[in-house]
Amino acid sequence: MRNPLSLFCLLLLVLGGCSQSDVQRYKDLENSIQSMVEDKSQSEIRVNTLTNFAWEKAYSFTPYTTQGNIEEKLGLNFKDPSNLEMRDDIYLLVFVNGDKVVQYAEIDRQKSDLSFGEKGLLTPEDDVISIERH
Repeated sequence: MRNPLSLFCLLLLVLGGCSQSDVQRYKDLENSIQSMVEDKSQSEIRVNTLTNFAWEKAYSFTPYTTQGNIEEKLGLNFKDPSNLEMRDDIYLLVFVNGDKVVQYAEIDRQKSDLSFGEKGLLTPEDDVISIERH
């Protein structure tokens, strides 16, 4: 007979790993945005020109946003992998396609503020992030 505790632990690992296994951190986008912010001649970023996957909406979250507020705004279950509610050094950008989170990016604040529009929501047609340096 197998050890019930071992089976339980295995089940937890499998279920935990399945919940967001297809959500990936989009490091290429993070690097592209960082380069554009560092380039003082840039004042805005067109996100759709930097992505290579299908997305309908991208939600931005500012430092200290709680897990509950992220899920409420998304209308979806999404475990924040960056622990944003404890950080002030990044913005979190979460891409949604249909009823599913497909990618996320941690955008370094690097002595600048980024404006994601009035609602903190981007679409492929309305995809401009404004750079405000200080």
